[in-house]
Amino acid sequence: MNIILLSGGSGKRLWPLSNDIRSKQFIKVFKKEDGEYESMLQRMYKGIKEVNKDSNVTIATSSTQTSIIKNQLGENIDISIEPCRRDTFPAIALATAYLHDVKKISTDESVVVCPVDPYVESDYFKTLEKLYEVSNKGNFNLSLIGIKPTYPSEKYGYIIPEEKDKLSKVKTFKEKPNVETAKEYIKEGALWNAGVFAYKIGYVLDIAHKLIDFEDYYDLYDKYETLNKISFDYAVVEKEDQIQVLPFDGLWKDLGTWNTLTESMNERIMGKGVFDEKSKNSYIINELNVPVLGMGLEDIIVAASPDGILVSKKDESSYIKPYVENFKEQVRYAEKSWGTYKVINIEDESQTVLVTLNPGHSMKYHSHDNRDEVWTVVSGEGVSIIDDMEQIIRPGDVITIDAGCKHTVLATTQLKLVEVQIGKEITVEDKNVYKLTRK
Repeated sequence: MNIILLSGGSGKRLWPLSNDIRSKQFIKVFKKEDGEYESMLQRMYKGIKEVNKDSNVTIATSSTQTSIIKNQLGENIDISIEPCRRDTFPAIALATAYLHDVKKISTDESVVVCPVDPYVESDYFKTLEKLYEVSNKGNFNLSLIGIKPTYPSEKYGYIIPEEKDKLSKVKTFKEKPNVETAKEYIKEGALWNAGVFAYKIGYVLDIAHKLIDFEDYYDLYDKYETLNKISFDYAVVEKEDQIQVLPFDGLWKDLGTWNTLTESMNERIMGKGVFDEKSKNSYIINELNVPVLGMGLEDIIVAASPDGILVSKKDESSYIKPYVENFKEQVRYAEKSWGTYKVINIEDESQTVLVTLNPGHSMKYHSHDNRDEVWTVVSGEGVSIIDDMEQIIRPGDVITIDAGCKHTVLATTQLKLVEVQIGKEITVEDKNVYKLTRK
């Protein structure tokens, strides 16, 4: 089974745990049996592999998210990288070309495309597999999953099938309605449009070649910045009449706000936190290494991270986006392919960061033009490389790096170090990357 998972968005509605790098699908809030936490991305990927271990999964995402995806799923995960954002049709066309030209998958094979972030259980993944199978039969050009509505929602578009409660040809699509109109749609047997669909690889490539002048995946990637922004619905779905829909009646939740997310958490406190006995239906999600105390709270969410602190009534938490968009703070926490970094102090001409590298991983070999750095090893062991000179480093070691020096560090065990950046212009853009050749 071929699957493209669409991973995008900036996750403003789950601030302060989400930011421009860590969207909602990467936040680890779901507790596993072993006590560790997993993200929506990890949960989705695991569910697909449990149903079909041979599934060929590709993540379609922006370049800013590749590091965190590799951090959570491993270095060998297939990623179709968008050089810039160009809406869903270019992203899906690029990922489809990736499957054909890089992964060498036949144009006669089907692929299932779905968002990476719904909260679902095993029956959803079995339905994805069934969707793949009905698409492979080739009776329709597009095959969709329609979610059976649990209430008359104004948040979703609706799919009206010709026949209720079975695989059926689609009669029509309806835009997001008001509540009363949604009730009428549901009486007709309408289904929520979850943005899950399947098609033969050749079908979408043919449409892409009609709309875009390109030769193959590599050519399309090079031209990506020049493409017009256009949605998959507008470019493909609205122009196609051979569409079938497969109803899904299982658990499916769009966890796009703190209110909906906390409803799916199996604990009220994550991180350091305490409620008094008078607090009811409230949650603490705390990534800071300081305790949070809640007294007499009812229907309240407290979320804390290095990027900020949110205190909100549950039913008001879905309206935070316009306020968060006015915050101009830099991102203070991010997961990278090699580990994590957390900004712990910012001054006018310096910045202090706690860096954690996973065993066997390293930063890119790089230099900075406008800042010096001082590393102090806190725990673990590794190897520093400064201008091609290697040195074993252990707790208490201090490494000074002048501007212009090439440098990296390789972790032998989990390695933590405090990095003090000193300079008048400290920016993420000030970075020159080099190929590292070790003797």
